[in-house]
Amino acid sequence: MSFDGLELGILGPGCLAGLLVLTTHVPFGCEVLKRGIIFLDLAIAQFAGLGVIAADRYLHDPHGWEVQAAAVTSALFGASLLNWTERRWPEIQEALIGTSFVMAATLGIMLLAGNPHGGEHLRELLVGQLLWVRLEQLWPVAILSVAVLAIWFGLGERLGRPAFYALFAVSVTASVSLVGLYLVFASLVVPALGTFRLQGRRRLAVAYGIGVAGYVVGLAVSALLDLPSGAVVVWSLAAFAALAAFTVPPGRKVSVQQSRD
Repeated sequence: MSFDGLELGILGPGCLAGLLVLTTHVPFGCEVLKRGIIFLDLAIAQFAGLGVIAADRYLHDPHGWEVQAAAVTSALFGASLLNWTERRWPEIQEALIGTSFVMAATLGIMLLAGNPHGGEHLRELLVGQLLWVRLEQLWPVAILSVAVLAIWFGLGERLGRPAFYALFAVSVTASVSLVGLYLVFASLVVPALGTFRLQGRRRLAVAYGIGVAGYVVGLAVSALLDLPSGAVVVWSLAAFAALAAFTVPPGRKVSVQQSRD
């Protein structure tokens, strides 16, 4: 065990990155759980990762904006495709989401074949590099998060399904570049699962608490034990979600109209 890693300069940017991811993923997580499409973020994130892999393969020395443009374009394509399938075959939407994820993932593996750094690229896509996040990476994501939240909470249920999928795709794309696919999924689904008995603003407050505690404690433990930060944060989120699920009382039931206020 080493206390050398418990420095604000090391853990601070990673914590801030996690908090930025949580700002949008907590409300999105409650929504996808309600809709029964919990693997949507995995599929969209995999489409975004596929865009990154394709840019790295087919563009000569791609710059940061080119990679992000490829990721967003690929994610929006995946979101449009899944929005179409939900309209056409809603009864099998979850199976179609899972199939899309597997196909995008395996296509990415095929594109990485022969790349000497393919394994490293794949690992970064899955688990991210949370402790290596730089502060300058966070400003664009922070601005994007504010815009997404303004649209989400401003329009509420007036936000149509295509707009929901588009907002989701943009948010997930930005998050994958910071924390990796596994943490994107955990940040979205785990706090929502830990608060499934709660409603309204109380649910959001407890879910945000789960997320903040999970990232802060997980990063600290990973630094102390010299373990992969992304993997430890996933387990930390799950632990706090389980604690909340069994200890936070559901409170009084509210009507649908009250929950929207």
